Amino acid sequence: MKVGVVKETAPGDRRVALVPEMVGRLQGAGLDVLVQSGAGDGAWFADSTYAEAGAAIVSRDELLAEADIVVGISRPEDRVTSALRAGQALVGLLNPLVDPAFAAAMAARGVTAISMDGLPRTLPRAQGMDALTSQANVAGYKAALVGAQDQHLGRPAGHRHGEAARRGGLGL
Repeated sequence: MKVGVVKETAPGDRRVALVPEMVGRLQGAGLDVLVQSGAGDGAWFADSTYAEAGAAIVSRDELLAEADIVVGISRPEDRVTSALRAGQALVGLLNPLVDPAFAAAMAARGVTAISMDGLPRTLPRAQGMDALTSQANVAGYKAALVGAQDQHLGRPAGHRHGEAARRGGLGL
């Protein structure tokens, strides 16, 4: 079975769904890992780092043709989702309650859509997989760093916070 990591395309999103250190763990579970070229660039993970960890670096088209499971952070753009075929699985923050038509379209095409934002937040066993909690933790750390930078540079309080809010989030 092959797991494919797609490159995030949302403006300003620098995250990647899988870091190189996790490639070996997936391989240990019997999975092959495909990484779209440039998928880790925004998070400072070069293709060579993934390759050294054992992943195959491929184009987006190769990934979509070969992967059994496609993973990303956010819902991929239409040119990715339209290329998914029956029997593939799509994993990410898919927001099915915001756009139920998307979930229905994936189901109608035989694509299994697994939305990580749908995991329960209160079950102890699920908390390690809870994407919303982990992103909130990252936001908290980022806020502390921005606050420290504001104090160090003598900027008025809230200057960077307003900037990050206008960009829609962490501003990474």
